[in-house]
Amino acid sequence: MLLWGSPSKFVAGGWEPNQEKNEIRAIEDWQTADGLLTWINKQTSSSYGLDDEKFENEQLPSNISDPGQIARAVYDVEEATTTAFDIILDHKMIKSETRASLIRFLQVLVAHHPSRRCRKGSAKVLVNFDDFSPSHMQSADKQEVVNNNGKGGLGNFPICGKEVPRGYWIFCRGSQNDTRGFSCGLWVLLHSLSVRIDDGESQFTFTAVCDFIHNFFVCEECRQHFYQMCSSVTSPFNKTRDFALWLWSTHNQVNERLMKLEASLKTGDPKFPKIIWPPKQLCSSCYRSHHHGDMKFRQIDWDQDEVFKFLTNYYGNTLVSLYKDREFLRNDGIDGALEDLVVSTNAVVVPVGAALAIALASCAFGALACYWRSQQKNRKPRRSWN
Repeated sequence: MLLWGSPSKFVAGGWEPNQEKNEIRAIEDWQTADGLLTWINKQTSSSYGLDDEKFENEQLPSNISDPGQIARAVYDVEEATTTAFDIILDHKMIKSETRASLIRFLQVLVAHHPSRRCRKGSAKVLVNFDDFSPSHMQSADKQEVVNNNGKGGLGNFPICGKEVPRGYWIFCRGSQNDTRGFSCGLWVLLHSLSVRIDDGESQFTFTAVCDFIHNFFVCEECRQHFYQMCSSVTSPFNKTRDFALWLWSTHNQVNERLMKLEASLKTGDPKFPKIIWPPKQLCSSCYRSHHHGDMKFRQIDWDQDEVFKFLTNYYGNTLVSLYKDREFLRNDGIDGALEDLVVSTNAVVVPVGAALAIALASCAFGALACYWRSQQKNRKPRRSWN
């Protein structure tokens, strides 16, 4: 059986075979390639043929004019999170001098990752971190012991669930296979973290992000450039707004640098060129005055209050809008004891300490429940059923 529908309907809905008006439909003629393609052509008013060349990256949606498309990026954020940890393990980057920075970044993910699957997985990794990666085995001469099975204990744990990585990108898919993808998903994750944290966590998150990129990003030039921008900050952040705007400004400066580099090397994505963000199509109120297309980021008269409002809505509420359907959450097998930790999908924050406490309490509750069930099994029944 093959079903036809938009991705959002599959995520948030259910399918009833006898329901007349259903946004997810069963494909009637799927037994042959010709029949299936004819059915699809009718639904999409298209005229594709079996002899056509591959359209792998040609039918890409524009990310500029439709703010709702960022909701699809939550899957790319999961993909980027898993990819980042795979890179860390593949390159054996967990060492005595980098271990603390990874723990700090995990603490932020536990409380504020936009995906509840990744929050739940990060909590389990953090609680069991010493078992996955013992501190006494992080010296250079013992690194092989930790990774003697390829990736060590962490490599066997799916930080964002068993379905991830999926092996493809959705919102972050480029028109060429070597463009966008991981870097796009990582930026979306960082922006989402920046608007979900509490004021009191802004400096901690800034340090966690800077150290994570400096210690675990594989592009040496990118790491050094980002570290220089982190080092240029002279006073601590006290507000969520300040950190979110710093990250937004930093990202635009990176884009400006890459614009020149990609233009000279011709390595950019022709359908997704680097631009100053956000463009007017997404946030006209972010611009106080008219600007020319070739103006640099610092030359634009920004309304930073409007920019922060846009960032909060775009990378906060809209990004996680697909997760707000309660039926989807119930069908995903979320443990009731962890639901408050992993289901919060708006910009309301959970302090890092509280998130860890919830995770630990959940483990204790699970152990208590197992003990209670074992006691119940050992009791003699008062009556028997034949």
